[in-house]
Amino acid sequence: MASLPLQSFPNPHSPKFKPTKTPQNPSFNPTHLPKLPENDETTPTLHKSYFHQISSLCKQTQLEQALSLLTQMGFNGIRIGPGIFAEILQGCVYDRALFTGQQIHAQILKRGDLYCKNEYVETKLLIFYAKCEIFCVAKKLFDRLRKHNVFSWAAMVGLHCTMGCYENALLGFVEMLENGVFPDNFVLPNVSKACSALQLIEFGVVVHGYAVKMGFVDCVFVGSSLVDMYAKCGVLDDARKVFDYIPDRNVVAWNSMIVGYVQNGMNEEAIEMFHDMRMDGVEPTRVTVASLLTASANLVVEEGKQGHALAVLVGLEFDNILGTSLINFYSKLGSIEEVELVFSRMVERDVVTWNLLISAYVRDGKIDKALHACHLMRSVNLDFDSVTLSSLLTASVNTRDIELGEECHGYCIRNNLDSDIVVASSIVDMYAKCNKIDDARRVFDLTKRRDLILWNTLIAAYADLGMSGEAMKLFYEMQLDGVPVNLISWNSIILGFLRNGKIVEAERLFSDMQSTGFQPNVITWTTLITGMAQNGYGEKAVMLYKEMQEVGIRPNISTIVGLLSACSDIALFPHGKSIHGRITRHLLFSSPSIVTSLIDMYAKCGSITLAKKVFELALCKELPIYNSMISAYALNGQAAEALELFKQMEDEDIEGDEITFTAVLSACNHSGLIDEGLDVFALILHKYQPKLRMEHYGCMISLLSRFGHLDEAFSFLLKLPFELDAHILGALLSACKEQGKIEIGEYLCQQLFKLEPENSGNYVTLSNTYAAAGMWNKALNSRNLMKEKGLRKNPGCSWIQIGAEVHSFVASDTSHPQAEVIFETLSWLNKAIRQTDHAYIVS
Repeated sequence: MASLPLQSFPNPHSPKFKPTKTPQNPSFNPTHLPKLPENDETTPTLHKSYFHQISSLCKQTQLEQALSLLTQMGFNGIRIGPGIFAEILQGCVYDRALFTGQQIHAQILKRGDLYCKNEYVETKLLIFYAKCEIFCVAKKLFDRLRKHNVFSWAAMVGLHCTMGCYENALLGFVEMLENGVFPDNFVLPNVSKACSALQLIEFGVVVHGYAVKMGFVDCVFVGSSLVDMYAKCGVLDDARKVFDYIPDRNVVAWNSMIVGYVQNGMNEEAIEMFHDMRMDGVEPTRVTVASLLTASANLVVEEGKQGHALAVLVGLEFDNILGTSLINFYSKLGSIEEVELVFSRMVERDVVTWNLLISAYVRDGKIDKALHACHLMRSVNLDFDSVTLSSLLTASVNTRDIELGEECHGYCIRNNLDSDIVVASSIVDMYAKCNKIDDARRVFDLTKRRDLILWNTLIAAYADLGMSGEAMKLFYEMQLDGVPVNLISWNSIILGFLRNGKIVEAERLFSDMQSTGFQPNVITWTTLITGMAQNGYGEKAVMLYKEMQEVGIRPNISTIVGLLSACSDIALFPHGKSIHGRITRHLLFSSPSIVTSLIDMYAKCGSITLAKKVFELALCKELPIYNSMISAYALNGQAAEALELFKQMEDEDIEGDEITFTAVLSACNHSGLIDEGLDVFALILHKYQPKLRMEHYGCMISLLSRFGHLDEAFSFLLKLPFELDAHILGALLSACKEQGKIEIGEYLCQQLFKLEPENSGNYVTLSNTYAAAGMWNKALNSRNLMKEKGLRKNPGCSWIQIGAEVHSFVASDTSHPQAEVIFETLSWLNKAIRQTDHAYIVS
C-alpha cells in the first residue's frame, strides 16, 4: 500500500509565507515561490501541468508516482489546490489505499474550511471511505454534507450493498428520488443487486421501469445488472428479454445470462449461450469458464474439458475462481488425477481450495490422501473450518471409521466449532450412520441453537434406521419448539414409515402433507415409488408414477431407477418397456444407474436378449454395468457367458469388486461348474484377497455341497475367516437332506438354532432330513419341538399377471373371487395328466 513520503506539506496560509503581489482575483491567495522566477504567470501553468500529471498517474493506478509529484509541489512551494487532493483520493480509491487516503484526509483538515467544505473534496472523501468499506466514517461524512448529489448517494447505496444492508440500499434509492436526485447508471446496478438479494422481484420491475424511462436500459452495466436480478429471482424469460435488448453486449452481460442459467439448473441453455458468446467473438473470462464447468459437470463432460482447454489457450490464470471450478468439475467426474494436477498449478490456494481437494479425495474414497491433505493444509498455517470438518466427518461415515469421527468431534470441541450448526449436523449424521444413534441424540441435546437442518438431520437418522416412532416424535417436538417443518421433514417421516414397511401410514402422511399446504416434490414422489417397490407393492409404485406425471412433476434418475425396480419385482414387463422408451426419448441412457437398472429389469423379467442389447448400447461400460450384465447371465443360467464377460473385464484391466465376484461365483453355482468356480475363487484369493467377503465363501460352499462334494464344503465351512452365517448353514443343511448326511445336518442345525431361534424353516429342514433318512421318530420330534416354541411354517406364494392386474395365490387359499372355477380347472387338468400317464404306461 502506498504512503506519503512526508507527513506534511508547506501550507500556503502559514504566517511565515507572505504574498509578493496583490492578487488580481480576491478568491486566490498567492504563495511565495522561492525557486521560481518572479513571474506569477507561470504558476497557474505549472499547477495545471501538475494536476494533469497527477490525475493521469492516479487513473493508471500509479499512486506512488503521483504522491512523489505531490511532494515535489510542496517542496517547490506550488499551491496544492483542493482538486489535486481530490484526484489523489481517487487514486487511493483505485488502489484501496486506506492508510494513504487517511493521510490525505489529515492534510485536507489542516488546510481549513476552504478545503474541507469543498463539495468536490467532500464527495471524494465519502467515495473513498465507502469504497474502503469504512461505514462509520462514510456515514458521518454523508450526514455532514450540505448538499447530497448523485455521487454521494451512489457511494452510500453501493456501500450498503457491499455491507449486505440491502434494505437500506433500497431505502436510499427511494430517498434519492424523494429529494429530487435522479439515480444514474452507477446507482441502478446496486439497486438491482439489492432487489435480487432480497428476492423483491416486484421492486426490481419498478427499477427496470425507471431505467427504461430514463434511457439507461441501453447501458450495458444497467442491462447486465437487470439480467442478473431477474435470473436470481428465477424469472429467466424476462432476464433473456433484457439481455436480447442490450445493443452492445460485453462479457459481463454474457456472463450474467450464463450464470443465471446455471444457477437455475438450466445447464443445456447455459452451454448453448456459451457457444453463442464465442460465435459473437467475445473472449471468455474466468467467470465464464467457471460457469461452463459447473454446467458441464451436471450434464456434458466433453464441454467441460473443452472449457479447460480454452482457459489454457487464452492464458487465463488459475486463480481461486477458475481453479476451484476446475477442481469441482473434475471431482464430480471422479478424475482425481486431474484434480491434483489443477491444484498443483494454482497460483494461490485458500481454505476453499484445500476444502475442495479434501472433499474430492473423500468422494473418491481416498481417505488416506484426504487426511494427508489436511496435514499439509495445517502446515501452511490454514485452520480447518466447518466445511473441512464436514468432509472429514463424511469420510468417517463412508468408511464407518468411528475413531476418525470421534477425533473430528474432539477437534470441534477444542476449537469451539461444535456450536456451528453445520458441524453439529454433520456430527449427528456421523454418529447415526455409524450406528451410534444414542450418541447422535446426545450431541443434538447438547446443541443450544437448533435450526431446521439440525432437526431434519436427526429425524432423517431415525428414519434411515426404520425408527419411525422416534422420528415422528421429533417431528412434533420440532414444531412445539417453534421450528416450522418443511418438505425435507415430511419426506424423512414418510421414508421412516416405508423403511418399517408401514405402507398405510406412509400413504396417510402423504395425504396429510398435501392437506397442510405442502406440495410433494420429486424427492417425495421418488421416496414413495422406491419405498413401494422395496416393500413389494410394485403396482402401487407404477400408479404413483402415473399420478406424478399427471401433476406435472418431472421424474429424475432416482425415480426411474425405483420404478424399474418395481417392474422387476412383479414382472410388469410392458411397463418396464414403456419406461425404457421414456429413457430413450429423454436422453437418460448416459446414466450408469439407469443402464444397470434396465439390465436388471430385463434379466428378472427373463428377457436376457434385451438385457444384452442394453449392455451393448451403453457408450461407457463402467464396472456397475459389467456387474449388472454378469448378474443377469447368472440369474438366467448362462454361466459360460458370465465367465466370458468376467474374462473380458480382466483383459480390459477393469478391476472387479465384491459384487462382480458374487455374480460370477453365483453363475458357476447355478450351473454346477465346480472346476470353473474353484478357478475363479483361486484368482480372487490371489489377486483381490482384501475384497473377499462372506458371500463369496458362501457361493463356494453352496456350489460344492449342491453337487455332491459335501465333505469338502463342510471342510470349507470350518476354515471360514468370518463368523458363521445362517444362509450358508441353511444351504449346507439342505444338501445334507439330499445326501443323507445326518451327523453334519445335526451339527448345522444346532448352529442355526443359536443364530435364528425363531426361524421355523430350520426345524422343517431338519425334520425333512430325518424323514429322507427314514428316521421318522426324530422327524416327528423336530416338528413337535417347533410347535412347542409356537413357530409356524410360512406358506408359499405365487402370482400371475393378466393384463394390468396381478393375481396372487397362497397354498390352500380360497379367497380369490374365481376360486371355484380355478379349482375345477385344476381338478380337470389333474385327471387329464393321470389319463395321459396311464396311456403312456400301457403303450
